[in-house]
Amino acid sequence: MLPLTDPSIFWFRRDLRLSDNQALAKAAAAGPVLGLFVIDPALWGPAGANRQAFLVRSIRALADSMDGQLLVVQGSPAPSLVAVCEAAGSGKVFATEDFGPYGRRRDRQAGEALGAVDKTLSLVDSPYAVKPGSVVTGGGTSYKVFTPFFRSWKSHGWDSPGEQVAADWVDPNLVAPDLVDRGSVGCDAAGLNVGMPPEPELSIELPAAGEAAAWDCFETFLADRVAGYGAARDLPAVEGTSRLSPYLKWGAVHPRQLLDRLGSSPGEETFRSEIAWREFYAEVLFQRPDSARHAYVAKMADMATDEGPGADELFAAWAEGRTGYPIVDAGMRQLVTEGWMHNRVRMIVASFFVKDLHLDWTRGARFFMRHLVDGDLGSNSHGWQWVAGTGTDASPYFRIFNPITQSKKFDPEGEYLRRWLPEIAHLPNRSIHSPWTEKTGAPAAYPPPIVDHGQERQESLDRYAQLKQTWA
Repeated sequence: MLPLTDPSIFWFRRDLRLSDNQALAKAAAAGPVLGLFVIDPALWGPAGANRQAFLVRSIRALADSMDGQLLVVQGSPAPSLVAVCEAAGSGKVFATEDFGPYGRRRDRQAGEALGAVDKTLSLVDSPYAVKPGSVVTGGGTSYKVFTPFFRSWKSHGWDSPGEQVAADWVDPNLVAPDLVDRGSVGCDAAGLNVGMPPEPELSIELPAAGEAAAWDCFETFLADRVAGYGAARDLPAVEGTSRLSPYLKWGAVHPRQLLDRLGSSPGEETFRSEIAWREFYAEVLFQRPDSARHAYVAKMADMATDEGPGADELFAAWAEGRTGYPIVDAGMRQLVTEGWMHNRVRMIVASFFVKDLHLDWTRGARFFMRHLVDGDLGSNSHGWQWVAGTGTDASPYFRIFNPITQSKKFDPEGEYLRRWLPEIAHLPNRSIHSPWTEKTGAPAAYPPPIVDHGQERQESLDRYAQLKQTWA
């Protein structure tokens, strides 16, 4: 047990790992380190039970890798950091820099609060292979289209992964009693609670959490799936994706660690581009924080969407997986059952939501974020905007996914549909993608289509044409 001799505070956030953690390495180089995680009510509340539970498990896995030497407190970050610094006799806090809208605002407030009591906050590195703001055009502006960004991102390069950080951890029990004694002193009205919040009770099975689990997942992907990744990643019935997104969300593994292991095969190059998509959307959000909840393309913000009781009924049918379109319903049932949805299906159900039901994309994005274990603001919001035609894309709104065609193309044998829709599992391949085409009609237990795709596709195009007339 180390004495408290002006230790550094390392504030874990989206970097829940000990390997290749540049910010932690900086803290460790300065002397003894008190590891800290702050459960921020501004982030905890909206996260949804699935992501809350996975975060709790990820923090526990991190604490285990530190032999339990992690202090967890619940409270607003700025006053919490001041209180922990005072209890630990520390004058310096280190953290990995955050580039999201809320994270930047939070860190500015934390830095000001610490500075007011003669303490410092040092922000190091980022959760991305290439720090947002680093990849720019020849004219010094940010990229608005993915393909040129990808080329520039690759040529920019990234650091080689660092080693496992061996810190001299301060026992949090030396600090916690003083925090308990001081109660809400030095904190806002929310107070400061020491310890982990209870893990929400779930009816779903989450992936294993933590750094070791992340590496197990990646090693399995490299050994079994990366060779066929280019094609298999689009097939929802096949375990063809990496499943690394929850680990990247919380930084149990850093993207440069993954990139360091990739070669030049077609499958590896496709996976490299998927990592770049995540970084592209982080860049877009960094440059345009408003785009988290508002149209990136301002002139698309006036696209007519439906509201009221009828729209609410359509939303409920979509959310509950009873639209009558099997690929949409299977995807939504997978989401609420697993806290995850296959990426190809995410695009299909989002397109159906916006182009067939004429609902506001932000409403669907919020529903996804409440359920997704891997919910990432930049990727989720801009994935939805890509589909909705309001985001970064060269040919936006008239891309309308046909749910039947997509289902036949990417789940030709209906395996994915049968897995999630037992009420139509007995149907033959010829009709399982559109059960109402059976001679006897759709099974009684399965709903008829709530809309006609052909009609609603034309309605979407008509609304787009009407909007374009206002641009003149």
